[in-house]
Parts: sequence; structure tokens; C-alpha cells
Amino acid sequence: MTAPARAVRVVLADDQPLVRAALEMVITEAPDLEVVGEAATGAEAVRLAEELRPDVVVMDLRMPVLDGIEATRRVTAGPDPARVVVLTTFDEDENVHAALRAGASGFLVKDMALDDILGAIRVVAAGDALIAPSVTRRLIAEFAARPAPASPTSRPGASPDDRLTGITDREREILTLVGRGLSNTEIAGELVLSPATVKTYMTRLLTKLAARDRVHLVILAYESGLVGARG
Repeated sequence: MTAPARAVRVVLADDQPLVRAALEMVITEAPDLEVVGEAATGAEAVRLAEELRPDVVVMDLRMPVLDGIEATRRVTAGPDPARVVVLTTFDEDENVHAALRAGASGFLVKDMALDDILGAIRVVAAGDALIAPSVTRRLIAEFAARPAPASPTSRPGASPDDRLTGITDREREILTLVGRGLSNTEIAGELVLSPATVKTYMTRLLTKLAARDRVHLVILAYESGLVGARG
């Protein structure tokens, strides 16, 4: 008999007890997810991530003691780190792009559907990244409006163009479409390729560009100038 899959272990980090309680209730009802810890400050979130070694930390960006951006940076800095999904009211928060650079792998918007919240946690726990198309469009505007600091995917002393010298023209084309927010299926349709072929190209891009996940490919597409204000 096949052993049941281990539940995804989640730490909830939010300074509002009601938000944590609501998320815990929803997550606990899912048989493949479990809440192993709760944090009311960014510093506590970092401590719990180190002690409990969860798979995913759901991180509010606006946290006392240590803000969610710095907490995300510290959680994702260690060996075999937990994945971080930021929790935000995206229309109001101007720091989402900073959270991405700090190592976040996706977003939970506080008013999104409960099934989407659970789906986001599962996607990120599986090693992928989650950027909703609406979030991607806003991210484009953020990057287009200001100069970007060094990306976490960059090598010391490397310019954005240097980071792209090792990829092929087709890979550059796919990276551009990733930056525009297209899914693998949409990219396959745009370039008349099979989804499996696109997935292979994505794997090559992640390896060649030393990118953690799809989120960081999006960042690199902006910082390299492949995607601008008009996509």
C-alpha cells in the first residue's frame, strides 16, 4: 500500500489575529495542508521558520518588529529554505516588487477566493511560483516606473545583458513572454509549440539564469529590458 503523502507544513505570519484564525481554519480543513505555527511579528516568523522548517510561510508584508520584506529575505536566505507567499492588499501596497526581490515565490491577496488561497500554497510548496495575471500587470507598472536595484538572480558585477548572453534566441523569446505574464499553455499557443516543449525551455532558463522560480524570471525580464511598460 502506498503511504499517504506528507501534508504541506505552513507557518502563518500576520499581526492580525483574526486574519490568522481565518486562514488557519481554511487550511486545517484541507487534508493535504497543516498549520504548524503562527507569528504575529516578522521576527517571530523568521524564528519559527528556522525552528519548525515549514514548507511554506504565508507572510504579511506589513508586520511589526521586522517588516515582511526583510523577514522574507531572512527566511529565504538559508540552506533549503521555506518558500514564502506574501499576503497583501495589493491595491494599496507599493512594496510587492521588493518582496519578490527578497525571495517571495507568490502572492495571496487578502480578499481572494479561499480555494485560490489553498491552491497558491500548494503551487508554491511544489516548487513553482504563482503570479496572477492581474498582479503581473501591476508588477510591470512598478518596474517600468522606477530603476531596479540588483536582482537576486544576478551575479556580482554582472549587468542584466551579461546575464542573458548564455541563452538562445528562442529562450529569450520565451523569457519575454514569461515577463508579460503568459502561462506555459499560452506561450505554447503563441509560439506554436507543445506545452511539454515550453516546459523544457522553462527548465533550461531557470538553470542558465540561476533563477529560483518563475517569479524571478519575470523580474529578470523587466530588469533586462525585454519587457517594458507596454510588454
